Amino acid sequence: MALSRIIKSNQILSKSTKLIPPNSSLLHSCKSPLFFPSNQRRPICAKHRNDNFLSSDQINISNAFISILIKHPFSPNNPELNNLVPLLTHKIVESVLNNLKNWRLAQQFFTWVSSLPGYKHNIYTYNAMASILSRARQNAQLKALALDVVDSNCSMNPGALGFFIRCLGSVGLVDEANNLFDQVKRIGLCVPNSYSYNCLLEALSKSNLIDLVETRLKEMRNLGLEFDKYTLTPVLQVYCIAGQFDKALSVFNEMLERGWVDEHVLSILVVAFSKWGEVDKAIELIDRMEERGMRLNEKTFYVLIHGFVRESRTDKALCLFDKIRKLGFCRSVSLFDVMIGGLCKNNEREKALSLYSEMKELGIDPDFGILTKLISSFSEEEEEMDRLLQQCWEYVGSQPKNLLFNSVLEGLVRNGSIDTACNLIQSVMGNNRNGGSVLVKYFLNEKEVVTLNTNSFTSVINGLLGAGKVDMALSLFREMVQFGCNPTLSHYNDLIDALCKLNRLEESYELLRQMKEMGLEPTHFTHNCIFGCLCQLEDVEGAVELVRKMRFYGHEPWIKYSTLLVKNLCKHEKAVEACKFLTDMAQEGFLPDIITYSAAVNGLIKIKSVDKGLELFQEICARGYCPDVISYNILIKALCKAKRVAEAEGLLNDMMLKGLVPSEVTYNYLIDGWCKNGEIDRAMLCLSKMFGKEREANVITYATLVDGLCNFGRPDDALKLWDEMGRKGCIPNRIAYHTLVNGLCKCGRSSAALVHFNEMKEKEMRPDSYIYIALISAFLSDTNLPCVLDMLKEMVDVGNLPDPLDKNFPIIRGAICKLLEDARTSFSIKHLIAEGKIPDVSLLEGAEGRHKPSI
Repeated sequence: MALSRIIKSNQILSKSTKLIPPNSSLLHSCKSPLFFPSNQRRPICAKHRNDNFLSSDQINISNAFISILIKHPFSPNNPELNNLVPLLTHKIVESVLNNLKNWRLAQQFFTWVSSLPGYKHNIYTYNAMASILSRARQNAQLKALALDVVDSNCSMNPGALGFFIRCLGSVGLVDEANNLFDQVKRIGLCVPNSYSYNCLLEALSKSNLIDLVETRLKEMRNLGLEFDKYTLTPVLQVYCIAGQFDKALSVFNEMLERGWVDEHVLSILVVAFSKWGEVDKAIELIDRMEERGMRLNEKTFYVLIHGFVRESRTDKALCLFDKIRKLGFCRSVSLFDVMIGGLCKNNEREKALSLYSEMKELGIDPDFGILTKLISSFSEEEEEMDRLLQQCWEYVGSQPKNLLFNSVLEGLVRNGSIDTACNLIQSVMGNNRNGGSVLVKYFLNEKEVVTLNTNSFTSVINGLLGAGKVDMALSLFREMVQFGCNPTLSHYNDLIDALCKLNRLEESYELLRQMKEMGLEPTHFTHNCIFGCLCQLEDVEGAVELVRKMRFYGHEPWIKYSTLLVKNLCKHEKAVEACKFLTDMAQEGFLPDIITYSAAVNGLIKIKSVDKGLELFQEICARGYCPDVISYNILIKALCKAKRVAEAEGLLNDMMLKGLVPSEVTYNYLIDGWCKNGEIDRAMLCLSKMFGKEREANVITYATLVDGLCNFGRPDDALKLWDEMGRKGCIPNRIAYHTLVNGLCKCGRSSAALVHFNEMKEKEMRPDSYIYIALISAFLSDTNLPCVLDMLKEMVDVGNLPDPLDKNFPIIRGAICKLLEDARTSFSIKHLIAEGKIPDVSLLEGAEGRHKPSI
């Protein structure tokens, strides 16, 4: 939706674009245009009564307290303090707190005063303390203060409540703010007004709690509290943060109609447009702001420029950059850096150079980052590269030229010109003198020699590794060593990591050997790269041997690689080897975690060793491991599949005794196991247990039970369960419908099956071929040949008729024969045969005979 359709010259969002109607439950129409009169600014906090509200005697008493507190370490037994106790009032306590700079001292004073006989803090002293703690970001103490203000039954006015809420919200204690609000309402300590709610909405919006914001808005409407500009601003903000474009525009419309749109509100929306990638809408909105005499602040301009450059809309970013200049805002090096970088990335090099020239005219020195972005955006063949390098060379002056050289290399790598960077460093080393290269001409200047260092090679090697050019990186690394630059631990680690990811184990070991010769000790990262490679290669012996060496260095093997090795071995049916690996690891002092052991248990089960899996499971439990739900599910599934459902249920009880909560998957395995064991009542009992544990049955649960009930001739119970599934809000899927229709057909309930079959099609679920076969078989059993004919025609129409060699085709052939014999259907079936839509069964009998294998 173009913003021109949303924004008019004198109205930012037209009424036609409103997404929430005037009688909406969310934005209820207000009785008056503003809750606060237009000439009255909304207070941003409860008004503190400062020294202007104190008498001269009270000011003297307050200053006396402060003087004693800051001169000596705090002591509740200080006689000077105790002499002043009879003079204490709430106003004095508040004044003292507001004038203490140290939050600890303020809290000590606050706590001491609260312990004095006959004294009880009021909401203003609480708010003074809350303000101090929030500014110091002492969240734990502020939480405790929020609890104390309620426990002390401190009454408060709506403005004071709002101030405390804002203190909590400013440090992210949104839950505490929300709870405090509810508690003071419930106890009757305060009757919140619009201001109190606005403060809470502000806190909630900062944490993106949309649901809570909407709930509080509804509360305000239900209480008859009027919305104002400060009610809807946080609502707009929370929708913008969450990217809910339509709702944000709707709230904006409401604010516009009430005349509540100002620079801050427009800034929220324009920044949101930028974040949503709607750059044109953001620019148009800025123009409308200026028409109404509003303008963005400096910070918002910077945010927008960064956002526009990120969206590759440098044209619009330049417009804002120009506005900043006209408004007289400061244009920093970092802002020029963002603009020039964006222009270079978009190949708008002339504009980038123009900004570079403007920087120099303004006396702003460009850093190496800007220079290298400019240099790396030009190809070596262009004359502009020569001119730019000349300017950069003059700018660098007497500074070491290798700093510029390294920055150029980094810029080339960052912009993807890795081959150019590689050729340049080769040329400076003297291995590839390309006289025609502009870069080489400057950096091989005989008067000013560039000194290569380790950093020169690092960026290029990393760039080559990042581009997957491992061999080129290795070659440059060796040349670096020959050139006399010392490799770092980071070089070795990065190269070993890259080689290990390619399973080039021998080369990794060779680098490890060289590394040790250089006096560099391998780190846990070095060893784990190689360990991961060994695990990937399923080299159990090599992995265990390396683990022994790692133990010497105090390095622990990463569990993810141990798990990978176990899974890979189990996948190739080497579960026994996997278990041996785990035993060896444990002997070396490195105990695998439960995930690794679970993978081994699963592997043993897959090679038909359920008992071995159980044995390993019991062994790891005896070692003190606490298996999780997934571990139990692996065994429960295996036992149910092996028809050992009673043992599986024993494991269910065991896991619950250990405090684990079985998942829906756990119950589904058991229900399926009981059904397949022919114990449908125990399966239904399992469903009851599931509900008792507040576990929601899913469509798999219901489909399994429906299938079980139909298999044991209980179609009525199956249909009751199906209805219950619908009542509980569990929507049946295609497989569930297949299960029900097939089950009803097996029970001779063809009419009910047909009803659900048609219901399935109404929901645009395509039935499988076997469902048509099941219905045809059921109708044949009922001698309902017209329905058989209808099913057959539908199978032909949807292309579901099985091939003559399909195992289900004999049922189709039998149906065709029956239809041919019946006077009601013979004409239609002969017509289908004549059209070639169904086979002539008389011809098929000979063909099938020829396909039968000889005995």
